[in-house]
Amino acid sequence: MPRPYKCRRISEIPKVAYYKPAGIPLSLLEENQLSTEEAEALRLKDLLGLEQAEAARQMNISRPTFQRMLYSARYKVADALLKGKALRIEGGVFELDARPCCQRQIPPSQTDPPGQT
Repeated sequence: MPRPYKCRRISEIPKVAYYKPAGIPLSLLEENQLSTEEAEALRLKDLLGLEQAEAARQMNISRPTFQRMLYSARYKVADALLKGKALRIEGGVFELDARPCCQRQIPPSQTDPPGQT
């Protein structure tokens, strides 16, 4: 029996979902598809600079799964940039996380005014 699938967590849907080289008609372009989870992995690691273990925890996946997802995303982006392909961000199986992605847990003793604990 296979392991149960863990739903991946993302903090937001990308605002722009399609990129293409300027000046080339879409009908002439090949296209790479990046899943929404792969885009989130790129955002957490490359844009926010999180460690892989922390990024994996925020996405509710294992660190090896995060690493495979990041490798796949980087390959697709590099392939699109260097070979002049369009890049579509869509699809995947995920849940949208309502809390801010980089929310840090601060112990109550540090947030409450003195004498309020």
